[in-house]
Amino acid sequence: MARNLILSGGPFHDFAATSAALAETLAEVGVESEITEDITGALAEPPEVQLITVNALRWQMTPDRFADLRPRWRLSLPAAARTTLLDHLDQGGGLLCLHTAAICFDDWQGWPRVLGGCWSWPKSHHTPLGWTGVRVHGSHPVVAGLRDFDVVDEVYGDLDVLPDVEPLASANGRPLVWARPVRRGRVFYDALGHDTRSYDNEIHRTLLRRAALWLLKRPVTVRE
Repeated sequence: MARNLILSGGPFHDFAATSAALAETLAEVGVESEITEDITGALAEPPEVQLITVNALRWQMTPDRFADLRPRWRLSLPAAARTTLLDHLDQGGGLLCLHTAAICFDDWQGWPRVLGGCWSWPKSHHTPLGWTGVRVHGSHPVVAGLRDFDVVDEVYGDLDVLPDVEPLASANGRPLVWARPVRRGRVFYDALGHDTRSYDNEIHRTLLRRAALWLLKRPVTVRE
């Protein structure tokens, strides 16, 4: 069974619930997940895992409107943690990044190059939480044969996305999902997942199970 470390926690979202829902979803393809909110501690040394997941909202919180939240949630990612993530990719590991991962680690200039994009204050934004139609693109193994689907979620808009990113799914013309090789490993970003209603859709869960298999460099055999 493959092991997955889920880096979780942050304001404005029920990360405990979404991380648990993700762990349950990935268990169906043989992935055992450990969930932690101690991002710095978990990445202080290389974890013995094949997959690392970022399902968190931890950043510098520079704007004054976040001042009350800084004592608990502000994070400046230490150099050791950055090295751990890069070494994980160098060793062929997988990195699964969800929703607010695009906002995380904003003091690390290399993070957008790893992820494939990032949230840009104040340009980036999201729609109100509600029903949205997700359009699936292309023949990548993670999305091959999947139907378009509807989900209750937020749609991120005007992210800074690298030119070489090829979206695998979009909503309202905005790229939501992509997959990319980084160093010797693989990175997958899914901008969905605001709360557990996002995991109520079977196609979305199928996409995530396929993503885990692709990140682990296993055959993507999960059918819709």
